Amino acid sequence: MNEEVVTLAAGADELGVLVGAVGAAGFFSLLIVIVWQGAATWRARMLAAREEQYKELATKYAQLLEDTVVLQRRTAEEQRQTLDELTRTRLSVGSMEKMMREVE
Repeated sequence: MNEEVVTLAAGADELGVLVGAVGAAGFFSLLIVIVWQGAATWRARMLAAREEQYKELATKYAQLLEDTVVLQRRTAEEQRQTLDELTRTRLSVGSMEKMMREVE
């Protein structure tokens, strides 16, 4: 009978060790899943923030492109006006030279 008690006690110790090992494995598995999910969440937030920055950058680029087009049109118009004024000035100077030659 004493042998049966010793065997049952030894079996209970082995069962306790097994339960402890399974519990520890479960605990560490839970910690790994928590860390993994935390990293995945952090990565998703970083990607979302980066995408938001790209959207802002694209909006700024579009605005700058529009401003550049407006400035180019304005510059082209000013150049046309300057060319017209220069052409009129050349004609006036040419007329004055002709008049001065006739007077001499």
